[in-house]
Amino acid sequence: MKKCFRLFLFALLGFGVFAAHAQPGLGGPKGPQFSGSLTKLFGDNTTFSAALEMQTQDGSAELVVPGKLAFDNGKSRFEMDITQIKGGKIPAGAAEQMKAMGMDSLVAISRPDKQVNYLVYPGLTAYVETESKEAESTDAVSKYKVNATEVAKETLEGHPCVKNKIIVTDDKGKTHESLVWNATDLKQFPIKIETAEDGTKITMRFKDIKLAKPDEAIFAPPAAFKQYANMMALMQEEIMKRAGAAGGLPGR
Repeated sequence: MKKCFRLFLFALLGFGVFAAHAQPGLGGPKGPQFSGSLTKLFGDNTTFSAALEMQTQDGSAELVVPGKLAFDNGKSRFEMDITQIKGGKIPAGAAEQMKAMGMDSLVAISRPDKQVNYLVYPGLTAYVETESKEAESTDAVSKYKVNATEVAKETLEGHPCVKNKIIVTDDKGKTHESLVWNATDLKQFPIKIETAEDGTKITMRFKDIKLAKPDEAIFAPPAAFKQYANMMALMQEEIMKRAGAAGGLPGR
């Protein structure tokens, strides 16, 4: 019983630590959140799929999250293996505990058109739906202004690029500054983005880029998966299942 209960605590702790490293615009376990200012950096590339590595640097603490991203006119899907996350302050063994819980594979889907996010756990055939009130309207984003200044010409990951300093000004007058490497052989796709939010440096690197439109079906949880009201409800049911299989809850 105690081992089963510790498994739940480790999984919950691992999730909490991962969530604590969420950065504005990236969103921790929600995956990369395509705010209006970030979307503007992609220019005319409104549909694509790619391998994505997200890196955050806050003082001496670094967190690297690799995964696969699909994007279609605001909708996004980010697939990640939590055991592949590096750095940060995630406790030793937490990733392995989440794998034992069947929670190591995570698919984060953002649907600003419906103002919801989904956290999908294929290993549990389950998902959590949460409201996303921060989603910006298409009309508001269309009013954002973009100013680009060429900094240099460089080759990155085998692609000829123009390195630009881009300043996006939102509809409220707030500015967002980024360094962007636009690949001239990929319709100016930003294969690397560097920005900063509240003192945290954020870097996004894209590889294996495909500019074709992703299948619409991937931007929703599988119909056969069970929906939970929140993460706590999902994890409580999992620990009850495990405790039941082992003969009862800790201390009983």
